[in-house]
Amino acid sequence: MRVLGVDPGLTRCGVGIIDVNERRQSIFVYVDVITTPLDAALCTRLLQLEERMQRIVSTFSPDAVAVERVFSQHNVRSAMSTAQASAIALLVAAKHDIEVAMYTPTEVKAAVTGSGRADKAQVTAMVTKILKLQTAPKPADAADALALALCHSWRGIGQSRIAAAMNQLKVVSS
Repeated sequence: MRVLGVDPGLTRCGVGIIDVNERRQSIFVYVDVITTPLDAALCTRLLQLEERMQRIVSTFSPDAVAVERVFSQHNVRSAMSTAQASAIALLVAAKHDIEVAMYTPTEVKAAVTGSGRADKAQVTAMVTKILKLQTAPKPADAADALALALCHSWRGIGQSRIAAAMNQLKVVSS
């Protein structure tokens, strides 16, 4: 299975792709940070983000997309731009009929480090170790995107298998 993780942001949007083999081992495929110019109009920035995401999805054909869930922040402007970038990731996934899962930052940190209170340095260190990377992905948005993909590979795939098994039981018992 191939998973695309998206750490949404209008200024910096992290995207990371991993493959998960039948033994549930995660293999690094790609990482990048999509940036948009601060001085461009919002509609132009959203279009640029959508075009880059479309190219990434078309190039790498992920089976699932894991997006960081927008949570309430004190800075409403920041939360809005994060939500707008999230919407672009969801839109691109829907256009390609790709399964989408959303995770809170705490869920991602807990999945990757074992603690929902881990800091960015701990998340980056664990992503680097788990994916056997020579150097840590930078900036933090890149590491966070890979952490989202890892989180889904461990949590989301298991939940999908449980749901499929439950549906199978319903069919058999009908």
